[in-house]
Parts: sequence; C-alpha cells; structure tokens
Amino acid sequence: MSTATVIQDRKPSAGGVNRTFLWIEIKRMLRNRRTIIFTVFMPAVFFFIFGLSNKDKLLPNGHSYGQYILISLTVYAAMTAATGAGSQVAVERAQGWSRQLRLTPLLPGAYIAVKAMAALTLSLVAVVAQFVIGALAGVTMDAQTWLTAGLVAWLGSLVFAALGLFVGYLMPSQNVMQILGPALAILAMLGGLFMPIEVMGETFGNIAKFTPAYGIGQLARSPITGTFDWAWIVNVVLWLVIFVAGAAMAFRRDTKRV
Repeated sequence: MSTATVIQDRKPSAGGVNRTFLWIEIKRMLRNRRTIIFTVFMPAVFFFIFGLSNKDKLLPNGHSYGQYILISLTVYAAMTAATGAGSQVAVERAQGWSRQLRLTPLLPGAYIAVKAMAALTLSLVAVVAQFVIGALAGVTMDAQTWLTAGLVAWLGSLVFAALGLFVGYLMPSQNVMQILGPALAILAMLGGLFMPIEVMGETFGNIAKFTPAYGIGQLARSPITGTFDWAWIVNVVLWLVIFVAGAAMAFRRDTKRV
C-alpha cells in the first residue's frame, strides 16, 4: 500500500507581513551610515545654519522664526528619511533580491507594506532627533504643538516613502541617491521648508502650492500659525496618489522582467 504525500499550497498570514521581516528591514536601514547621515545629521546642520542665529526673531506675520524653521526642517528630515528608505528597493533589485522574492509566498502588497512601515520607523527617528536638537537649542513650544507638528511630519512622510519606491523601481542603485538628494533639497526649498513662504515673493509662493512638500509643511506648521486650508489636505492626498500609482506601475513592470 503506497502512501501519498499531499503538499498544500499555504499562503502566509497577512500576505507575509510579520514582525521578523519588519525588524530585519529596520535593522538593515539603521546600519546604513549614509541613511543616518541624511536622516539625522544633515537636517540638524541645516537647522544650525538657517535657524539657530535667528530663532528668537519674528516673521512679518508675527510668528516665531525658530518654531517655523524647526518644524519645517523636521518635515524635511522625515521626508528625506522616508524617501531614502523607500529607494532602497533599487539596491535590492541590483542584488537580485526581487528575483528571490518571486520564489516566496510573499505577496507584492505585503512587501510594499513592510517597506512603508520601515520608512515610517526611520522617519519617526528623524522627527524625534530633530525635535530634540531644536529643544536643546532653545526652541520652545507647548506640548500640543510638539505633538501635532510631529505627527503631521511623521505621517506625511508616507508621501515620500512612495516617491522613494517609485524612483527606486525606475533607476539603477548607483544613481538613486545622487538624484534624490538634490531633488529633495529643491522640493524642500520650493515648498517653503528652508525659508518662510511669506518672504519668497508672489511667484515662488504660487509655485510652492503645487510642490509635494507644501501641504505637509503647511499642515505641520498650522499649530503655530493658527490657520488651516483644505487645499493643503488635497495637496498631500494628490501627491500620495500620484507616487503610489507610479510605484505600483513601476513595481509591476519590474516584476514582469524578473
């Protein structure tokens, strides 16, 4: 009498998302020195350059320049961290990791979800580090402002995690950060993160409204400005949809070639 062995095709729970996979992703990113430099040290340097000497001054609208520039550069730190984390897929593609994933039960959506969660973890580190630096430098805000601005900067970084994934699936690993680094700095400048929009002039002020960093920056600073505009929400959602759609298309194109 023969014994038949039945092999069942078991799909992983939650598509393959689990704490072990997530923790491996986070540790890989934290071991990347370039990522830490761009996440923590560069925004801190920008704060000392742009904000420290003028932190006690007031903007033309009466708001604190120190608070404005600290929150703005915290948004910049978060978006840089999230973009860098997302763009790591370019390195994985170059190492053949995409081919390996195709041989596992891991669902594509689960892979993207883990990347997004890892990016959020790194951007949280960036937000906390920037706020600690600002507080030590003498910038003061009430607890609600710290919390609200930090949450907006942190959650808003998802937009740039999607951007990192999008570019990471389009470009070879050796070119990703060389392009994304300057591109993020330009987006931050045009979006009013390096200088107040009020002093940028009417032309650049109008351009800023169409940049990915604008909505997040405005929402993060709203606790100190006391203003709110639904157009800022629309800006964030629109850019998130654009980058997610681009990342999804690039991902499908890339996996077809694997």
